[in-house]
Amino acid sequence: MQVELENTVDISCAKYEYTDVLLCHDDELEGRRIAFILYLVPPWDRSDGGTLDLYSTDEHCQPQQIVKSLLPSLNTLVFFEVSPVSFHQVSEVTSEGKRRLSVSGWFHGRSLERPPRYMEPTQPRTPHIPRDESLLYEWVNPQYMDLAYQAQVQEEFEESSEILLKDFLKADKFDMVCEALRKSDIVWKRRGPPNKRCYECAEEAVLPECVSQCWELLASEAMFLLLSNFTGLKLHYLASGDDDDNDEEDDDEEKEEADETVAGSSDAAGNSIDGLEEKEAPGKTMEEPSAPVCRGELRRWRHGDYTIVHDTDVGNAEFALDLLLFLGCEDWQTEYGGFTSYIANGEDEELLTIYPENNSLALVYRDKETLKFVKHVNHQSLERLRKNPDRQGFCDFSFVYYE
Repeated sequence: MQVELENTVDISCAKYEYTDVLLCHDDELEGRRIAFILYLVPPWDRSDGGTLDLYSTDEHCQPQQIVKSLLPSLNTLVFFEVSPVSFHQVSEVTSEGKRRLSVSGWFHGRSLERPPRYMEPTQPRTPHIPRDESLLYEWVNPQYMDLAYQAQVQEEFEESSEILLKDFLKADKFDMVCEALRKSDIVWKRRGPPNKRCYECAEEAVLPECVSQCWELLASEAMFLLLSNFTGLKLHYLASGDDDDNDEEDDDEEKEEADETVAGSSDAAGNSIDGLEEKEAPGKTMEEPSAPVCRGELRRWRHGDYTIVHDTDVGNAEFALDLLLFLGCEDWQTEYGGFTSYIANGEDEELLTIYPENNSLALVYRDKETLKFVKHVNHQSLERLRKNPDRQGFCDFSFVYYE
């Protein structure tokens, strides 16, 4: 193979230490043609991690699985062509006493023609499940059913567009779901591709009954209304909004209906967050409102799992309310990873970090310029598993609600 190169060379030095990792990517930027790595490592074994892993790709030029794994070796030069299918990673360094040092960079030339970026099908969104407030009384901590407390939550949420509600489920219900997640033969399916995400999600159709009921709670009509009261968002027609005052008759009718619904008091719902009514998703107009919808997953996070911010994730380019309900997080340490970070598009600084905490419900309202990712779960998390074999990582319900 002959590649015509220019005089431009990018070069830098990299140091990887314990738990450091470089997740799956293709190196493609304008002008990069040949990537190279010169290793300056001490004697290195596979047990030390830090391998250069190369991926196969599918018909959409998306990475699939590791097909070659190269061990770092002192004074060894590795190079490969940068292309739409040059996906690779540096696996996690698992040795506490060694440093993976290298000099690396790119030789430049005319870029290869790249096929159109593959856009994944969006996950299906569904309207609420018609369930009344009795489901809330059955599952939710009574503290959060109090209308005055709901108004207090909304006031705090409006100030920062995020809130963490601790001990959200009743203790017996929470323990029952956690026990089912540990003991049941749940069907877990790995989600990829690895340049965007790597974790397991549960098959909804075959969940244990109590876990399925918890899912139903989060997708229920009553929950949509409760979330409206917590946030001021218009996730249910009974939730009040800034335009309600324009029609007093309709407002009175809604209040009468709301009095019969635990989360339906307009006093608790209050007004929507300032400005949100004008921030509508593409294609939506004030004259053509759409019914609120949601999408959800039950996810399991273990060693090696993560998500990556990616510019083809169209679901990030909308205003939305994120919900995370954490389960099985006993003894989970911050240094293990697995936390969710929010960042502004084009910025490195984190806006918000949500750490896994048992039976906590996190709510975050994000705009079109806010991105999120789940930090790689690293090798240190295996220490927790060694101490208690029942603690296979942790789980969360991840739901997104759209007005």
